[in-house]
Amino acid sequence: MVVVKVAVIGGGPTGLVTGMGLARRGHQVVAVDRDPGPPPDGSRWPRRGVMQFHHAHSFRPQVGEVLRAEAPAAWDAWVGLGCEPIEMPVPDGRTVTVGIRSRRETFERAVRSAALQQPGLEVRSGHVDGVTTSRGRAQGISVDGSDLEADLVIDASGRSGRVNRHLRSPGVGGECGIAYVDRAYRLRPGVPAPPMTNAVAWQGNYVGFMVLVFLHEMGIFSALIIRSTANRDLVGLRHTRAFEAASAAVPGLAAWTADDVAEPLTDVLPGGPLLNVYRGQRGPSGGLALPGLVFVGDSVCTTTPIFGRGIATSLTQVAQLLQLLDEHGSDVESVGEELDAFDETRMRPWVEDHMAIDHAQARRWAGDDIDLTRPLPSDLIMTAASQDPSIGEAVGPYVSMQALPSVLGTVEERARAVYRTGWRPRPDPGPTSQELAEVVAAAVPVG
Repeated sequence: MVVVKVAVIGGGPTGLVTGMGLARRGHQVVAVDRDPGPPPDGSRWPRRGVMQFHHAHSFRPQVGEVLRAEAPAAWDAWVGLGCEPIEMPVPDGRTVTVGIRSRRETFERAVRSAALQQPGLEVRSGHVDGVTTSRGRAQGISVDGSDLEADLVIDASGRSGRVNRHLRSPGVGGECGIAYVDRAYRLRPGVPAPPMTNAVAWQGNYVGFMVLVFLHEMGIFSALIIRSTANRDLVGLRHTRAFEAASAAVPGLAAWTADDVAEPLTDVLPGGPLLNVYRGQRGPSGGLALPGLVFVGDSVCTTTPIFGRGIATSLTQVAQLLQLLDEHGSDVESVGEELDAFDETRMRPWVEDHMAIDHAQARRWAGDDIDLTRPLPSDLIMTAASQDPSIGEAVGPYVSMQALPSVLGTVEERARAVYRTGWRPRPDPGPTSQELAEVVAAAVPVG
């Protein structure tokens, strides 16, 4: 085996799982992140610059599958910190994992602790100034003014990473027109979790907004209120009094957040701009952005968190990158070309799927009816399965990410037929967006 020296930009889950997978193969890896890691005394980890770190998370089974295959010590550490695999029986008698309950902070602590113990992987704290080049190829990175040589540079710096953005073609997508606030709670001792919509979350759909509750480990959960960015009347939800008043006014959410059910663990956490963005491996000329440099994770595929796909798509890319390096070794240009082809066929469709869902949702929240002259977004196809169960044959593979969004095309006409009858999904019992805005206005502090 040819030993490859690798520099990884970013010490989040994507970068560290990649680093562990490479080091376990015998490669020499250095991962660099500006965050120094969690405080040694176990106190709260600020994780500055990673907006989603303290917010709600849902982990799909693909996350556990990749960890067990490529970074088993991280999986063991995660289980040790209390993550809860969600097991469900299937018709053939087997039990399958459909998700994993955990906070993002718990997940990252587990991954980082395992990475620090991985032989062949060095985790450094520092600022990456840029990629160094020689003869038109990457030859390493500059960290705080010092050069670090590498045969391959992996950019796992996330959606906000800017060090290599100038090398790439403009992304597809952008802000999705949806915003949210959330708050973490813990169920009080002896109180069971209220009813769930599915094994992973509880969801409430109302006139002009949506509510989600993601259950995490050990009775901890996150409650989200999601709105259109065009609806400025709900901006006040970022205030604690307003969020509490709104939670009490929405019956389904009150069942989770009432004082005798749960205690709050955090302040209200306003989410930053939600993005649906895809950027492949190529630069403006059409060739690779830079031979010897590859991108993985949110730096390639960023989707809104409502479906909880972010970590799953990131680690799916990691698994593919590791497989390509097994096949091509030090031929890093072939790795980049084939990774780009994979991204185009397997990652881009998820971004475009979210773009269609979110834009259509925002229009419906503004009062528009379902547009039957256009392709139906995936969420409406799934909703129509309540009226035509045969649609469900495609919904399962889509929801589990065992098939690409195009699988719903096989049942789209059946869904369209449902909506042509005039049937529309009924909102859950609760206030409209305008009524909720009045609750928020009454509770927002003056001044």
